[in-house]
Amino acid sequence: MKKFLTLSLAALLVLTLDSCKKKDGGQFAGMDGDYVSGTPLPERLEGSNFFSGNVARGQFPPVQFGYDSSSVSDGELMKVEQVAMAMKSKKDTIIIAGFTDERGTEEYNRGLGEKRAQAVRESLMAMGVSGSRIQTVSFGKEMPADPGSGEAAWALNRRAEFGVVK
Repeated sequence: MKKFLTLSLAALLVLTLDSCKKKDGGQFAGMDGDYVSGTPLPERLEGSNFFSGNVARGQFPPVQFGYDSSSVSDGELMKVEQVAMAMKSKKDTIIIAGFTDERGTEEYNRGLGEKRAQAVRESLMAMGVSGSRIQTVSFGKEMPADPGSGEAAWALNRRAEFGVVK
């Protein structure tokens, strides 16, 4: 009886895990480069570093985020649309860098910065930009836009910035 119960639980576990797999048809399913449906990010371009001379920064305004949020707000979508329109008319590759404010652990902030960069990437893909042309990186709380403390500085630091690979 104990052996039967163990086998039954194992079978139930396998069925449960199988049913938890993401089904096709999600919001971004089938899009090129969509990490949500299992297609990985493109290979890193040799020599492309967000702060190197071969990446032009500052061509587009940063996308700002709310506290502890990785959702692109309706008010920030216009910035993403500006980038999408530019990318559709050119063949550039971009790097999206995610940043956070100083609160939270280094590990948490790196994760949140990556979620922010990925959220902007998903928005661009939803606007028709190929995911194979978009790389992401997270710097967490490193390299703040404003080194101060307090809400005004924190609000500026919660962002995703764009770098165009030359």
